[in-house]
Amino acid sequence: MGNAPDGRLIAVLGPTNTGKTHLAIERMCGHSSGLMGFPLRLLAREVYDRVVKQKGEAQVALVTGEEKIVPPTARYFLTTAESMPLDRDFAFVALDEAQLGTDPERGHVFTDRLLRARGREETMILGSESLRPMLRALVPGAEITGRPRFSTLSYAGPKKLSRLPKRSVIVAFSAEEVYAVAEMLRRLRGGAAVVMGALSPRTRNAQVAMYQAGEVDYLVATDAIGMGLNMDVAHVAFASLRKFDGRRSRRLTVPEMAQIAGRAGRHQRDGSFGTLGSEGGGGALFEPDEVFAIENHQFPPLDHLYWRTGLPDFRGVDALIASLEARPDRPGLRAAPQSTDLAVLKRLAGEPDMAHRARGAAMTKRLWDACGLPDFRKTGPEHHARLVARIFQHLSEGDRRIPAGWFADELARLDTVQGDVETLADRIAAARTWAYIAHRADWLAEPGHWADRTRALEEKLSDALHDRLTQRFVDRRTSVLLRDLSARGADMLPVTITEAGQVLVADEAIGHLTGFRFVADAAARHADMKRLLAAAERRLGTELARRAAALIEDGDEAFTLATDIGRPVAIFWRGDVVARLGRGKALTEPRITLHRTLDPLSPEQRGAVAARLRSWLDAQIGRHLAPLVTISAAARDAATPALVRALLVPLADGGGVVAREQVAAALPPLDRPQRHAVGRLGLRIGTLDLFVPALLKPEPIRWRLALAAARDEAMMPPLPPAGAAMIDRPGPLLAGAARRAGFRLLGDQMLRVDLVERLARQAHDAREGKRPFVPDASLSTSLGLKPPAVARLMRLLGFAQHRAGHDSAIAWLWRGRRPERPGPAPRPQRPGNAFGSLASLLAPEGTHG
Repeated sequence: MGNAPDGRLIAVLGPTNTGKTHLAIERMCGHSSGLMGFPLRLLAREVYDRVVKQKGEAQVALVTGEEKIVPPTARYFLTTAESMPLDRDFAFVALDEAQLGTDPERGHVFTDRLLRARGREETMILGSESLRPMLRALVPGAEITGRPRFSTLSYAGPKKLSRLPKRSVIVAFSAEEVYAVAEMLRRLRGGAAVVMGALSPRTRNAQVAMYQAGEVDYLVATDAIGMGLNMDVAHVAFASLRKFDGRRSRRLTVPEMAQIAGRAGRHQRDGSFGTLGSEGGGGALFEPDEVFAIENHQFPPLDHLYWRTGLPDFRGVDALIASLEARPDRPGLRAAPQSTDLAVLKRLAGEPDMAHRARGAAMTKRLWDACGLPDFRKTGPEHHARLVARIFQHLSEGDRRIPAGWFADELARLDTVQGDVETLADRIAAARTWAYIAHRADWLAEPGHWADRTRALEEKLSDALHDRLTQRFVDRRTSVLLRDLSARGADMLPVTITEAGQVLVADEAIGHLTGFRFVADAAARHADMKRLLAAAERRLGTELARRAAALIEDGDEAFTLATDIGRPVAIFWRGDVVARLGRGKALTEPRITLHRTLDPLSPEQRGAVAARLRSWLDAQIGRHLAPLVTISAAARDAATPALVRALLVPLADGGGVVAREQVAAALPPLDRPQRHAVGRLGLRIGTLDLFVPALLKPEPIRWRLALAAARDEAMMPPLPPAGAAMIDRPGPLLAGAARRAGFRLLGDQMLRVDLVERLARQAHDAREGKRPFVPDASLSTSLGLKPPAVARLMRLLGFAQHRAGHDSAIAWLWRGRRPERPGPAPRPQRPGNAFGSLASLLAPEGTHG
């Protein structure tokens, strides 16, 4: 491979979704020839398809362990890292995901390519930012550049499978887990595509195409998607944060988490990540420091890469093993842990017959090539060594090729689509083994023929696997359930309710319980569905009673006030609705109506549940709206002076905020002690509004608007942005809610009433009698108020515009607000008349008849 001193060596580093791979492809296509090495067969295939569209099939080659497409005129090679042809000359060479040099099993391959693979004109190394210190140490002449992520990646927390957003990918770390999640998604959300390393490229492409076309909104995959497979993904959910790495079960490293989570978001579209939460609130959870590192793409710099010589000594088996176990002599490199190929070689070297056959450099190299056969079946070095020994035996005797008859017999044993899912998956793994062998040109007499045979077999088994999965999710229900029904009838069927709330009849799901709500499984529709539901109803009553007891004993943290916009205000328990709020005796005393899903409970149970919800609700109202509770109580207390009650009643009804003009008649008669008494309730009497400052915080606002919606038997309105001081151009719904919340309308803007009072105070402090003045605009500008809104406010405060000369600054004159005068004396009413009672309430003390 070319290694000209003037060839550029560029390292492009950054997180996922930075366009590194796209950049490398464009650079390669601009050269006369090129080679790119990838970490995955599926990724190499994806890029191969992209380059073929640009250059044509005759110009592009694909080389992986199990697949070789090499036209005679090919100038651009897309390969796995292990299959990079280092003995050929290319103008451009790129290595993708170079940070995988830290992988215990394959890291030495990536390190070798990083150190030795060079393009004649340009070499590009792609990887994580954490690779930077190792590149400086090992490749000091490299031009290192960083690239930022195109979009934001944010943590969304745990989400139940039933509440995952559309365009989500769920990542699992075993085939069994992939199948289980895919089955649940089919039942809950209509289906999912599946991507696993065991699938053939054709099947994998068909699955991704189904997802990309929107035929399904969810995709379940192994961690293979973390290595650059490009899809339209909005959210990545981890089914687990642990994986078996071939040696032990361990928690994912933060860079591994980030690599997978980074698939969310594409180009300029933001993405999110989280975990798959269970119905009971359990499941895997990210640690706060892990979330911070992933969101900010901050990972510890790598301090080593694994190394094993890429130029082993083939003078003999002992020399070969010694060279492969040699220690690196450069700082930052560590000897690679013993991988499967070396473990197999050492086992075979201990067998006299194998050692005898491997005499000489050529046969030693042939033995090493045989040991490089991947263990696709995951059987372990001991068992895998037996297959390698059989292969090498054929390669070292006779015409030194694998007999066609033996190879054909092995394929014939796999050429059946009978069996369960696990059996088919094992056959696919075995088929990949023979596909790898078929692509070794010197191992078979007709490698092209056998390559086509193994590819067809792999695709046949992959298609059968997906057909069998569909059958498993549909046919099993119709066969097993109907067999049980005919044998013993619905009355005898066992009913089970899992901890997650899934309702099973004869081990088949017919629906699930969320809180007290039973939802029938739409996929379980068949002729005997009514009988199955009847069998389940008896057990559901017991389960609902158990849940009612759990609700009554549960702590306050288990309940929430649901204030979803456009929906009735409700109380949720453990994430599901149990009651609605309606009009009560007062704003702070709403009526609680239990949800209809609690109807099956006994009257005693319903009464106890209602009492527990009332206790929680009263405590929360007292916690978030304490001043309003006090004001409401004082407004109804007969001991409160009538003048004060005349002020407090509309204030309590308005949720702690009322326009001054609405209580204008009640303010002038108040004497100083009465005003002090009102002030002790937390009330502030402003120039334009009366309000309680403590009730203008975000959570009290949410509760006040929720209680007002419940009182009016209305849907929950939109909430003002949390902590907002000003709202610009609110829509009609938001404007109405904001007025209740404590915002005053000023043209096309709304300002919170406490800040209106600050501006009013500032204006009055700045004026000098009735002389024109220009108010300080710094506060209004900082609040984002536009000049028309400021002018509107000044007029409301009693100021008039005054423009003198040609000065563009607007001055204001104090004209005074209309004085507040008591209204006309009410006409006498007959005793007992309702209007007479109201007049008596508004009259000053001492004037009652």
